[in-house]
Amino acid sequence: MKLVRYGEKGAEKPGLIDRSGQLRDLSAHVKDLTGEAYSPESLKKLAALDPASLPSVSGKPRLGAPVTGISKFVAIGLNYSDHAKETGAEIPSEPIIFMKANTSLSGPNDPVEKPRGSTKLDWEVEIATIIGTRAKYVSEADALNHVAGYCVCNDVSERAFQIERLGQWTKGKSHDTFGPLGPWLATKDEIKDVQNLSMWLDVNGQRRQTGSTKTMIFSMAKCISYVSQFMTLLPGDIITTGTPPGVGLGMKPPTFLNVGDVVTLGIEGLGEQRQEIVAA
Repeated sequence: MKLVRYGEKGAEKPGLIDRSGQLRDLSAHVKDLTGEAYSPESLKKLAALDPASLPSVSGKPRLGAPVTGISKFVAIGLNYSDHAKETGAEIPSEPIIFMKANTSLSGPNDPVEKPRGSTKLDWEVEIATIIGTRAKYVSEADALNHVAGYCVCNDVSERAFQIERLGQWTKGKSHDTFGPLGPWLATKDEIKDVQNLSMWLDVNGQRRQTGSTKTMIFSMAKCISYVSQFMTLLPGDIITTGTPPGVGLGMKPPTFLNVGDVVTLGIEGLGEQRQEIVAA
């Protein structure tokens, strides 16, 4: 299934995209796409529905992030060897974990704010997972059994805040709108091999990032297992897992986003996003 939340901000409804690309309303079957809705039992019930029996939604309504009510938004840094190289960083010996504020979560096509005082606003196309069942001390072999599905994430970053200001990366990763997610969550049965998906990102129509999840240093399963050693992952929690090369910080000279710029990005099987940069 391809599950979505659609409608005005703060009033989204649950839906699914059927095989023909038609948006269908799920409101009669689930209140919203919270962590509880992504449990195996809930997904099994939704999968048993005949999409043709669901009300179709006309037009092209706004899409919100495909999950709400999360307990945390976890991110993995420097998880592609060629991206680490372009930023001058050493290949990490174990996954680098940081947090994005829950308030950074936004819809896939919502505007991205350039924060006040921002001078180095950057882009990062990433594949994210949404957890379906509680995960604590899970093995790598068992990790994907805790996954509800996958989606596109733009790990928007303010590099001056992230690197040049004191403290951890979180302050450069957490501004409102810095976590566009979606357009949909593809349940894991939709994705044949999560470690072999092409990904791309353009700025103002010019290709900046081209990559594949096959070049991740630490696999999706490894990332989930690793994070679960340090914190309990609850249904609905998001883990976004790093970006391939081509970020603005790695360009020569470094190039960053300004108000009016448009970022488009996508991952094979997971859809596309579009964001315009606006002033905060």
